[in-house]
Amino acid sequence: MARTATKKVNRIIKKSLPKKTKTLPRGNKAVKKKIVSEPILMQPPRGMRDILPAEQDYWNRVRMVLDKEYPKYGFGRIDIPAVEFANLFVRSIGEGTDVIDKEMYSFLTKGKDKVALRPEMTAGIARAYIQHGMNVLSKPIKLFSIGPVYRYDRPQEGRYREHFQANFDIFGEEDAVLDAQMIQLAHRIMLNLGIKEVQFQINSIGCPSCRKEYLDMLVSYFESKKKKLCKTCKSRLKNNPLRILDCKEDKCVQVSATAPQTVDHLCEGCRNHFKNLLEYLDELELPYAINPQLVRGLDYYTRTVFEIWSVGEEGKRKSLGGGGRYDKLVESLGGEPTPAIGFALGLDRLIMEMKRIKAKSYESPKPRIFI
Repeated sequence: MARTATKKVNRIIKKSLPKKTKTLPRGNKAVKKKIVSEPILMQPPRGMRDILPAEQDYWNRVRMVLDKEYPKYGFGRIDIPAVEFANLFVRSIGEGTDVIDKEMYSFLTKGKDKVALRPEMTAGIARAYIQHGMNVLSKPIKLFSIGPVYRYDRPQEGRYREHFQANFDIFGEEDAVLDAQMIQLAHRIMLNLGIKEVQFQINSIGCPSCRKEYLDMLVSYFESKKKKLCKTCKSRLKNNPLRILDCKEDKCVQVSATAPQTVDHLCEGCRNHFKNLLEYLDELELPYAINPQLVRGLDYYTRTVFEIWSVGEEGKRKSLGGGGRYDKLVESLGGEPTPAIGFALGLDRLIMEMKRIKAKSYESPKPRIFI
């Protein structure tokens, strides 16, 4: 109904625009050519949207909870640019990923620099950590950020091309107790927003040393099932086989269900790290389940990965956020070896879930009237 009304408004505007004329020289004669002004379309580009006053109470509620929680856990706020050099994301997220190959908004500036709208925040935060010499500060260093991110993805419910994230990142500590603390913080935020039916999906994807042997086994397995894979995953076999586990195509999901599991092929260090994490989560009584197919979609992850799933109607599950360790990211960008962990919350999805369960929103103060 709204789209029909928008089209009608655009037609009316186009008809009402004055037709301009421009005199163009042709030999000794002047020729008048009609130039019709382009109409101003009454809608943003596909995948973008306005957040109207009627929705702001939910957004204010989310911001209020975040602003209350991040200082309690010792985080300091950092704001980073929405535009970075495109190569930052290619080096950190990895070539062959959907984010780089299909979803990133990148373009040349007038100065011929190739830049990109950030598709996620972690790479930019790691860049800022290196640039501003935060490695000399006492560890761990905890950073909180919030803002829009951009992905050229197919718009659907809860997924926009411009969406908003809150990021929590900790640098300089590899102990699994920090992993548990991050999951506890995410759970606390969910509860304070009124979202109680959540479960954390947990996995360990190991480190570069133990992952090599696992990837060889994974490639061998998928090669034997190659005919059953989608076209995209067939190409991933050569350059990014781990991403096949992340594919949402039904036939690929079925093949991945019986694939070798990362947790069965961890080195001793990664195995102990994962064991310690699970013990901490049990001690904190946090709701979690081990998910062997969980790998996340970014190449910089090591060891712990997790997602926050809400349990909706008829058992339907939606991801509200996620994260994991990226112990090699800072070093790969030119910094000193620095263990790190982080997670992001999708604010658009949080608000959609709050509306579904009729969670309390922030009530804006009403103006007082004196007579």
